Amino acid sequence: MWILFTLLAAFAQSWRNALQSKLSVDVKASGVTLARFIYAGPIAALYLVALYWWQPTSLISYNPSLARFVVGAALMQILATGLMVRLFQMKNFAIGAGLAKTEALVAAILGVLFFGTSLSPLGWCGVVIGGIAVMLLSSKGGFKQLSLPTLLTGLACGSAFALTSLWVREASLHIDLPFPHRAAWVLLLVISLQTLLLLLYLQWHDKDTLRQLFKRPKLTFAVSCASCIGSIGWFSAMALEAVPLVKTLGQIEVFFTLIIAAYWLKQRPKIQDVAGLILIGVAAVLVMWS
Repeated sequence: MWILFTLLAAFAQSWRNALQSKLSVDVKASGVTLARFIYAGPIAALYLVALYWWQPTSLISYNPSLARFVVGAALMQILATGLMVRLFQMKNFAIGAGLAKTEALVAAILGVLFFGTSLSPLGWCGVVIGGIAVMLLSSKGGFKQLSLPTLLTGLACGSAFALTSLWVREASLHIDLPFPHRAAWVLLLVISLQTLLLLLYLQWHDKDTLRQLFKRPKLTFAVSCASCIGSIGWFSAMALEAVPLVKTLGQIEVFFTLIIAAYWLKQRPKIQDVAGLILIGVAAVLVMWS
């Protein structure tokens, strides 16, 4: 079941990234980040209500550890989304999304170091191949002209997404409910906190960005819908399986990304870009098999 949830998440996320890429042309990164959450909260609440109607169970109770992981995941995902939007502005959609997918490799490394996950030599081989792929995607003219800002932004984005995923899983493990309810509660809590924080920040510091966002209601709603569907898939999969496995399988998103970039956004990746994206997929498979 975690495989099905992961495939759903990867497909929805590739569309969310494409929609965010379009929105980022006219809206600042903070506004595009808010678009990911602003309408997702009500959708997540409806999903949770539907789960309780389908399978009634108890409600969650306050847990300091749960609160800590929810707050950490919410803040880290805001940072990660902002960095990903910055990647879209530095390069094109496919490359920005590809660099953000270093998340799977970083999650594997952090999982080994701090969360009790183990990797075989085959898995570490995948990590190395993934690093080569990142350099390919970050370079505009080969390794000699490697773009350090793009590389560092991509690694920071992937690291922030990896920490988000690891903390989301830890939060779900602190809820004593059936797995879909655990995932749905974490999703609702994280999205609600993110929406509140970003709305307060923009209302206080950048009202113009809010106005620009609300001038594009259809695109903003589409971003939120795709984001919420993707998050339901990710959070449910991570409630069932370890993050490195979920995120490495989720690398199939890079192929959805290539198709969307080429046929919907009309952004044709270069041979070097395609090679880098394929290497990321190969790295993911190696980590998965390990």
